[in-house]
Amino acid sequence: MRFMKRLAVLGFACVTSMANAADSITVYSYRQAFLIDPILADFTKETGIKVNLVFAKQGIAERIAREGRLSPADLVLTSDFSRLMELADKGLVASVDSETLAQNIPANLRSPNGDWFALTKRVRNIYSSKERLGPLEIDYEDLADPKFKGKICTRSGKHPYNISLVASMIAHHGEADTKTWLEGVKVNLARKPQGNDRAQVKAVKEGLCDIAIGNSYYLGKMLQDPKQVPWAEAVNINFPNQKNRGAHINVSGMALAKYAPERENAIKLMEYLSGQQAQQTYAELNMEYPVKADVKPSKLVASWGEYKADELPIHKLAEYHGAAVKLLDQVKFDL
Repeated sequence: MRFMKRLAVLGFACVTSMANAADSITVYSYRQAFLIDPILADFTKETGIKVNLVFAKQGIAERIAREGRLSPADLVLTSDFSRLMELADKGLVASVDSETLAQNIPANLRSPNGDWFALTKRVRNIYSSKERLGPLEIDYEDLADPKFKGKICTRSGKHPYNISLVASMIAHHGEADTKTWLEGVKVNLARKPQGNDRAQVKAVKEGLCDIAIGNSYYLGKMLQDPKQVPWAEAVNINFPNQKNRGAHINVSGMALAKYAPERENAIKLMEYLSGQQAQQTYAELNMEYPVKADVKPSKLVASWGEYKADELPIHKLAEYHGAAVKLLDQVKFDL
């Protein structure tokens, strides 16, 4: 009898252990841990579901493909739209039909078939020297204006942020006009494209150029770094195309992994990340714009003023991605 009771206890312990193991999910992330750990910790506290975070700067799509059906990945978090497209194009994501996600995330910021969802927005801004130019009412199209010859700094045209911008220009103007525009922008460059977005603002501070192209949240990041505060304070942040279609935006996002072992719990996390608390935390920590309409940006970001965003559906950028890369090659933008 004692033996049978002991077996029963052991059996219960095994079942409990298996149940506890199931109350965890694995997230592959292009976003660094410090940016999302607080949000994931809140999710675990609220739901009891633990999150195992696996960070990588690159190669997540290749890893999931290599792991196949044995992949432990339940959810993938990306830092830009191009990574979402890569996952979708390679057939490594599963469609999600969630009323919560549909309510929290605008239609133009999610895949029409539920393959991926945006989590935050960032504007591709045009920064101008406070000292030499001041604030500008400017469109992306103006970057090709001869009056800016030798005055523009940007990172590589082949970076996903710039490819996305070029893709949006193709969507609005067609390939021929966009090629002409790119040629004009190239002529106006103060130096060969190089560095990251912060490096462009630094170049404005140092007088190497008067205009820099960069994402909005980098201004917030620079203002939090004592060494970079002088760079940030040397520029005005300008939201382009405010009198017409609105400023181009890129997104960070999420996608359910194709072979997610814990699909149900992964979707719970997706819904949580689109909700009020997580969206507010994203806004405060990352200086990005929430995708949930009723969540306000941080006070610092709000101080830059309201802006009109281009409402071009994000998935449309994928249609012109290849054409954008082709045009950048044709004009030899980075040379």
